[in-house]
Amino acid sequence: MLTHILLDLDGTLVDSAPGILGSLREAFDEIGAEYDPSTLDERLLGPPLYDSLPPIVGAEAAAAVMPVYRRIYSEEGGLERSTPYPGIEELLRALAEAGVATALATSKVEVSARKILANQGWTDLFTEIVGDTRDAARPTKAAVVAEALRLLGHPSGSDTPLMVGDRFHDVVGAREHGLDCHGAGWGYGQPGELAEAGAVAIHASADELRAALLS
Repeated sequence: MLTHILLDLDGTLVDSAPGILGSLREAFDEIGAEYDPSTLDERLLGPPLYDSLPPIVGAEAAAAVMPVYRRIYSEEGGLERSTPYPGIEELLRALAEAGVATALATSKVEVSARKILANQGWTDLFTEIVGDTRDAARPTKAAVVAEALRLLGHPSGSDTPLMVGDRFHDVVGAREHGLDCHGAGWGYGQPGELAEAGAVAIHASADELRAALLS
């Protein structure tokens, strides 16, 4: 029986792309930096923007835009434009009712992740909430997973958690700690991405995932 689970946030529990990408475009416009709008799409989402943005716009432009983006996203409504995917509310409540220890494991800055969960009324459904730090001390999904496992008490054996995420970073980060990863096929992953990374299963919907986890 499943006893512990780690869940990604962006692209897995909520569709945060409108808020993130919209805030990013506003930030570029505010500082007057040139960019190709076609490059600011869902492929950026998953790893921290301070990692995914420089290869697209250059290190100098990324460094200039990130503080402005963070202000717009957190203070001017970008963060509030995160909407749950169909079936996620039911999934989280079913996990809680089944007694599963659920940890959020996201590369989003933890304070922003906590606000999103609070906005949805989900905070009490999570045993632990882990994200990146403001000073980027957890720059990889593996680092986030490590902290989540520490807070959960390093469950092992039949209690070994599994990870659920929508990008290859989730699969790779979980595997570094010996965890299987189930793919959220409704998220931001490109076609074939999760399978190529080694996800043990890929689910088309949160309802399908719930049935697989709690059957």
